[in-house]
Order: sequence, then C-alpha cells, then structure tokens
Amino acid sequence: MVFFRKHYESDLTKMMRELLDAKPQIVLEQRKGRALWWDKTLDRDELARGQASRVKQKSYVYQTGD
Repeated sequence: MVFFRKHYESDLTKMMRELLDAKPQIVLEQRKGRALWWDKTLDRDELARGQASRVKQKSYVYQTGD
C-alpha cells in the first residue's frame, strides 16, 4: 500500500516565497549584483602578468631575521 504525504514546505521556504512574491525586484537586484561582482570575462594576459609578478612568501612569515 502506497501512502503519499502532504507536500511539506518549511517556514523559511514559505517566507522566501512570500517575500519574492511581494518584492519581485529583489531577483533583478540580485542579478545586477552578481553581474557587477562575479560574472566577468578574464583577460588571460593580465592574469599571466599578475601570476608572474608574485613574490614568493617565506616559509615562516613571522620570522624577523633572514
């Protein structure tokens, strides 16, 4: 015999759904923020220059003398 449970929705999921229904502009603001900080194309030449210009860190960074 197969029993189907009533669909469960957590309080957090319900709150988020209601918030996004009330303020749909939040999704657009999230997309704009992501595009601003994360969705970028990498310039491979600039990345290679940055990696080449790194200075090797000493094995024990708190050592005061050489």
